[in-house]
Amino acid sequence: MDKNACFRNIPKVDVLLEDPDMIALCEEYGRDIAVDCIRSCTDDLRAFIGKSDDMAEIQRRTDSLVADIRRAAEALFTPDLRPVINGTGTVLHTNLGRAPISRAHSERMQALVSGYSNLEYDLEAGARGERYSHFEKLLCRITGAEAAMAVNNNAAAVFLVLSALGVGKEIPVSRGELVEIGGKFRVPDVMAQSGAVMVEVGTTNKTHPADYENVINENTGALLKVHTSNFRIVGFTESVDIKELCGIGAKHGLPVIEDIGSGVLIDLSKYGLPYEPTVQESLKAGASIVCFSGDKLLGGPQAGMIVGKKEYIARIKKHPMTRALRIDKFTAGALELTFEEYLSEERAIKNIPVLRMLTRTPYDIAESADKLATMLKGANADIAVEECESQVGGGSMPLARLASRAVTIKPRNISTAAFEERLRRLPLPIVGRVYDDRVALDLRTIDDELLGAVAEGVFRALE
Repeated sequence: MDKNACFRNIPKVDVLLEDPDMIALCEEYGRDIAVDCIRSCTDDLRAFIGKSDDMAEIQRRTDSLVADIRRAAEALFTPDLRPVINGTGTVLHTNLGRAPISRAHSERMQALVSGYSNLEYDLEAGARGERYSHFEKLLCRITGAEAAMAVNNNAAAVFLVLSALGVGKEIPVSRGELVEIGGKFRVPDVMAQSGAVMVEVGTTNKTHPADYENVINENTGALLKVHTSNFRIVGFTESVDIKELCGIGAKHGLPVIEDIGSGVLIDLSKYGLPYEPTVQESLKAGASIVCFSGDKLLGGPQAGMIVGKKEYIARIKKHPMTRALRIDKFTAGALELTFEEYLSEERAIKNIPVLRMLTRTPYDIAESADKLATMLKGANADIAVEECESQVGGGSMPLARLASRAVTIKPRNISTAAFEERLRRLPLPIVGRVYDDRVALDLRTIDDELLGAVAEGVFRALE
């Protein structure tokens, strides 16, 4: 094998720049980009020749050099963050962006984010306004809160509330509620950074009202309750519910802060899902401040919602960290559109994608699975519709398993691993689950209007 001849067959940079395709590439992306891609691709080719003994593959890669250079240039200008089809059956998939915004909402948002808006301008008064005003009245009407605001996520919301109301003060919290919320961010860490002094009460499995009473003193700033939305302790357990804790707070003149986690505004148990306490119930029980996520069971954009009594919300809004943690115009607009849907429970279930997916019946999902399986007839694979279980995800309803249907695909011409990788590398990637040497696409998290794109992607990946 004459590798020196293979190296000599690689065109020089100036020669490649005279190629008509490369001239077009320079015009499209600029000469500097073209030169960088040429040098990168020729270096990769040299490295491959140096370690390979496959002359046929070396020749193939040499012949495709110009095409590889163009692909390299196009890749530089192709956004890395792009839409994905979620076939995992996990509705609030953290790695896939959690709650999707509805198409109708995104279309209304387009005009808002592509130009100017009255984000902090009161059009009626002709004066400076407040970015929370666009959704505050809506959220107060829905929840019964006196005031509301939002920051960029729920961890930030808890941090800000504790910073504004508890700095230098002792905050009792049950040991059974010292949760890790993901990414190794833990309640004790958030509290320490806020400047509040955490006082642990009770035990992991049992906390009684007297445990709070016994630690309250003149330096106690508030009582904190954290809803364990991402895990469950079962068996020999006992906890102090929010109503009882609010009674203790009222007795001692202390505000009660509850981190309710996923932000449920509708009792989803009537739709066959496990019961989760709602924001309205916490406020009705007497909570002074309730914090929750915007992009979990609420079904909106990433945000940390803070609702409660006006006197405390006013103090929080004035805290210096509020500006550092504030939401942008996209989030403010998306929250307003989301809360508009909640003015009617029927509208919310129908128009908020997360709620629509969670409340889909197995019969409805089976119809979608049958449609997709029919579209895949003739594919070079074994296709079947099978029963499966979906999950809520996002640290919400951890024990819930939802009956669903999946289309399973076992390719005949390539391995399942290679097929799954090809699906992920499609222009519109498809992410599914792999088990029993098959790729399963759970139809709970795939909208019917995407079935054609899924079928097209599957055929392409099987080529």
